[in-house]
Amino acid sequence: MRIPAHAVCTAIRDDIVSGVFEPGGRLTEEVLARRYGVSRVPVREALRTLQSEGFVTTRRHAGACVAEPTEQEAADLLEMRMLLEPLAASRAARRRTEGHLKVLRGLVRLGQERARQGQGEDLRALGSWFHETLAQASASPGLITLLTQMRHKVAWMYTVAAPARPVECWAEHGAIVDAVARGDAERAKALTAVHADRTAGAYRLRVRTSQPAVNMASGSH
Repeated sequence: MRIPAHAVCTAIRDDIVSGVFEPGGRLTEEVLARRYGVSRVPVREALRTLQSEGFVTTRRHAGACVAEPTEQEAADLLEMRMLLEPLAASRAARRRTEGHLKVLRGLVRLGQERARQGQGEDLRALGSWFHETLAQASASPGLITLLTQMRHKVAWMYTVAAPARPVECWAEHGAIVDAVARGDAERAKALTAVHADRTAGAYRLRVRTSQPAVNMASGSH
């Protein structure tokens, strides 16, 4: 059975994000094909896709390698995500379906319950699912693709501390869903922007870089 290139791409990306392949490390087609039990053809296609996404770079005499983002690139990524998530929320207020609302409300209920119980690991997964569903509710394929790629790259470049006040964090999620449910695009956008700004301080850079440090507060927080 031929494993499609997109499945190989997902596997390699996951291994980059989780740190199996470190920044700067070589990615040879032969080794990757053996690791995932596929031929070199889907590996080659996957590497091209990952290069377009910014996870992989090609070096002379070395071939494909895991990219080594600078701190400035990481800061820019976080800033772009903070601009695009409010846009997705405003579009969700105009385009969401009842199915999206049902999932979002269910996530908020679970999140508020787990926040009261102090279950941090569950909250991290629920928060990721919440923002993914909010993006899907925008019904904007280009925006969804961008946010999906950014979510992967943020997970690769940053560790995220648990919110200091998880109950308040999930109250903010609930307010965003209320605005989306009412079709209030401006309020959904504004609430998401405030939420993104308040949570920005939880991100800690983890990707190694030889570049000089930049002031992460200058554009990202």
